Amino acid sequence: MSKKPQRKVFLGVSGASGAIYACRTLQMLVAAEVEVALCYTEAAKRVLLEECKIDLKDDPSVLLAPEQNCDLIKLWPNQDIGAPPASGTAIGEAAILLPCSLSTLASVSSGKAQSLVARAAQVALKEGRKLIIVPRETPLNKIHLDQMSRLAWAGACIMPASPGFYHQPQSIEELVDHLCAKVLGVLDIPQSKVSEWGGSS
Repeated sequence: MSKKPQRKVFLGVSGASGAIYACRTLQMLVAAEVEVALCYTEAAKRVLLEECKIDLKDDPSVLLAPEQNCDLIKLWPNQDIGAPPASGTAIGEAAILLPCSLSTLASVSSGKAQSLVARAAQVALKEGRKLIIVPRETPLNKIHLDQMSRLAWAGACIMPASPGFYHQPQSIEELVDHLCAKVLGVLDIPQSKVSEWGGSS
């Protein structure tokens, strides 16, 4: 009996506020046994330290829950545009930019690929893979909206980090998990943190 092929995605983290979203998404991907090519911009590392008190350095295990191991994670420098995620043959089934700063979004929208995060996003688009972009910054001006429209037209899924409340969240963690579960849902990756919406009575 042949072994089921390992699922693989790229997770690019840029310098918008919302570092916790990337941490929780990474934890959910590892829990689902998905291989993750991980890349943090320098600004994202700074935000991670400021918001979560986590100093990433070169050890992705600091992003995981205590019971998890980082065997499925490969951390790549953002400056390494020759890394495997920069190639259509190695990027995997999807690229996720979460959170996605508006400057990173502009770089992807304009076709510039001067970093691994932007390059991986463009590779996903040109290869017909899924690209999920999670902008968190607000308010949005007409330039930002135009750039998002261009990316959506090109095939990206734009998923603003807008919390929902219909599931009666009782904590910030539940709000975060709800968005991260939506990201995994777009990729049909199972997770056990958030139940499916069963409708209202």
